[in-house]
Parts: sequence; C-alpha cells; structure tokens
Amino acid sequence: MRLNVLKRKRLYEGKVFNLIVDDVEYPSGNRSVREVAEHPGGAVALALLPDERIVMVRQHRYPVDEELLELPAGKLRPGEDPRDCAVRELQEETGYRAQSWKKLTAIYTTPGFCTEELHIYLATNVQASASGRTLEEGELSMTVEFIPLQQAVKMIEEQEIADGKTICGILLAERFLKKSRTR
Repeated sequence: MRLNVLKRKRLYEGKVFNLIVDDVEYPSGNRSVREVAEHPGGAVALALLPDERIVMVRQHRYPVDEELLELPAGKLRPGEDPRDCAVRELQEETGYRAQSWKKLTAIYTTPGFCTEELHIYLATNVQASASGRTLEEGELSMTVEFIPLQQAVKMIEEQEIADGKTICGILLAERFLKKSRTR
C-alpha cells in the first residue's frame, strides 16, 4: 500500500542522516504525519581469518551509551559501491584487507522510521595491511578483537553481542560456511 504524499518538509540535513516529515493520505482518505530518517546506507564486513576467528571492533556507541562488539561497518559515500565501502571500512577500522568478498545479504536496519540499508559481506583470505588502521576522531577509542566464529554465535545467544548488523552477519556467515562444507 503506497501512501499519497501531500507535503514534504526536510527539517534537518545532518552528517549521518536527514530528517524528513511527510503529511500523507492513506487510501481510506485519512491523513497522518510520517517522520523519516533518510540515511545513505552502508556496508558491513565479516572478515574471517583462516582459523575461523572474526575480526571485530569494540566501540562506544553514543546513542545507547554502551560499548558494543561489532563487525566493521560504515556509511556509503555518494555513488559508492557497497562492496568498495566494506573494503574501505575493514581497512580503516581494523587494519586488515581481504582478497575474497561474498555478499551475504542486505538488510533494512529500522524500516519503521529509517531508510538505512546495510550490505553485509563475508571477507576471506584476510591479512593485516602494511598501512594499518586509519581511524576518524570518533573512532580513536575503538579496539580490534578476534573472536572465534562459534564463540561469537554463543555470545549472540547469551546477549553479549546486541548489534543487529553484527548478529545478522555472524549467523549468515555461519550458515554459509556450514553449507559450503557439506557440498
């Protein structure tokens, strides 16, 4: 069901997202207001080392005021291919590079109010980069951790990993690897 947009107001243009408020009309004729966080989307990298440890980052997330264990990820630049974004973010946040990339899925993170779509990739043939990490100021406290895949799955089950993109990436990677071993 598509809504008829009667009026659109762009209330805020920010670094991470824009805020749009639409006056809409439902097919019934009833009217309402819809608020949308317009986001350019991003990409996520699950970098899997040969011993099946995942290269992860731990960082403070201001909106929830917690340190979260996450897969490296970042926002798409205008016109940027999602895979290129995943490659860039893995390098910048962890100092690692991968030679093989496979797209696992794309997800809408919070479609009730936000347009953000994240593209999740499995990166293999991973090695440390000679150039190391290149962190932005807000990422300087970010640390890199190496978590065995099966331990990460258990951490999800025990609610020690709470980030949605990370949960999706880990569970899909585990499933993909199981399927590829049985072929």
